[in-house]
Amino acid sequence: MTDLDDTLRAQLGRVLDKTAFTRMAGRGELTRYDGKVRDCYIDKAKGERVIVVTDRLSAFDVVIGLIPFKGQVLNQMAQHWFAETAHVAPNHVVSSPDPNVVIARETRPLAVELVMRSYLTGVTSTSIWKAYEQGARTFCGHALPDGMKKNDRLPRPILTPSTKAPKGGHDISVSKDELLAMGQVTPAEFEQAAAIAERLFAFGQARAAERGLILADTKYEMGVLPDGTVIVIDEIHTPDSSRYWYADDYEARLARGEEPRSLDKEYVRRWLAEEAKYAGDGPPPPLPDDVRVEAARRYIKSFELVTGRAFEPDTREPVARIAAALGAS
Repeated sequence: MTDLDDTLRAQLGRVLDKTAFTRMAGRGELTRYDGKVRDCYIDKAKGERVIVVTDRLSAFDVVIGLIPFKGQVLNQMAQHWFAETAHVAPNHVVSSPDPNVVIARETRPLAVELVMRSYLTGVTSTSIWKAYEQGARTFCGHALPDGMKKNDRLPRPILTPSTKAPKGGHDISVSKDELLAMGQVTPAEFEQAAAIAERLFAFGQARAAERGLILADTKYEMGVLPDGTVIVIDEIHTPDSSRYWYADDYEARLARGEEPRSLDKEYVRRWLAEEAKYAGDGPPPPLPDDVRVEAARRYIKSFELVTGRAFEPDTREPVARIAAALGAS
């Protein structure tokens, strides 16, 4: 067993499931909101949001387990990309005082996920591949050619908006016209957000190619500042929001009808779908330790390949460490 394996297995009992802070140094009243992966503490007086990125793993719109160091990888990779793309689009980052924490500007989140796709792929019931396999030749308003195979490259990158379902619900892919008809996003906000998504995706794909990777698809979340400016929030180009494949054997595996080698949580989705026969309905099955460790290894490998830096895990008990960094209790 390698040193990394030993570290990952030792961390299985020290994963960050949740936090429950009620106060933080230098802050007044906090409003608490928990997402699938993040615990958020909103400081309305300062116009800031303290985001704790946990080790929870979400797939099929359900929290399915805890992966060692996932929160650290996710947050640090997001911070890498936010810094790299600051000249491409404004974002919400103020600071990152702990490996699992980012302090961000508070915004009014847009009620849409901006999903950019370059490949005909996916395993969920709402994926572009499942729609195509069932005979659809239009997806979110985009015409798709006949004769394509799973994991083929699309003729061009496309934006496929998705609704943001309440906690416990399922997101739905929609066209631009359908989204605007819902009235939750204005045409001006959508145009700003779409332009940002397209620029970021092009930048991310170019950077990934330099590292021997394919950024097959990704999702962005946007928020609106009080002055009406649309900025990027949440995360960017992480293994949770993005599908990364190795470029060197993509063509050969495609020709053999094999799945591309992936760096993202698609590994866990496939295990759930193929081994556990689970697709998001009902409570998820427990993830075996071997699956959790392999998922963690892939998250770390993704960080190192994409950033070009070695991942340095902080193995201290996470809640106490984060509380000390934030002066929280």
